[in-house]
Amino acid sequence: MASESTFDVVSKVDKQEVANALHQAQKEVAQRYDFKGIGAEIDFSGEKILLKANSEERVLAVMDVFESKLIKRGISLKSLDAGEPFASGKEYRIEAEIVEGIAQDVAKKINKLIRDEGPKGVKSTIQGDELRVSSKSRDDLQDVMAMLRKFEDADLQFVNMR
Repeated sequence: MASESTFDVVSKVDKQEVANALHQAQKEVAQRYDFKGIGAEIDFSGEKILLKANSEERVLAVMDVFESKLIKRGISLKSLDAGEPFASGKEYRIEAEIVEGIAQDVAKKINKLIRDEGPKGVKSTIQGDELRVSSKSRDDLQDVMAMLRKFEDADLQFVNMR
C-alpha cells in the first residue's frame, strides 16, 4: 500500500544575499561618475529599501543598478515589491521591499491552478504563507512542480519532498 507523498511550496529569500546585493549597489552608486553630485543613494531600514536621486530618471537608474545586483546574487525580481517614483521635496524616491511568503490571494490562485490543471488525485492545502501538496503518486507531484515552475505571480521553491 502506497503512502501519501507531499511537498511544500514556499517563497523564501536569502536575507544575507539581499544585504550583499544592497551593499554592492551602494558601492556602485557611490563610485559611478554619472551618479556624482545628484544625491543618488540607497538606504536600508528594517524591511524597507529607499532609493533616492534628484530626478525621476536617475532614481530609476539607481533601481536598475539594485535590480542587476539582485539578479547576479540569484534573487528573483518577483520577490522585490517596488513602488513608483514619487517626489519628496527636491528629490525623487522609490520605496521597495523584499516580499517573503505566499500571499493569500496568490495561494488561492495556486490552489485553483492545481485543482483545475493538475493531475487527478493531487490535493493542496494552504498552511499560513505556504502550501502543502500531496498525492499518492510521486510522478503526479513532479508534474505539479513542473506546472508551478511556470507560475508568474511569485518566486516559488519546493521543499520537504517526502
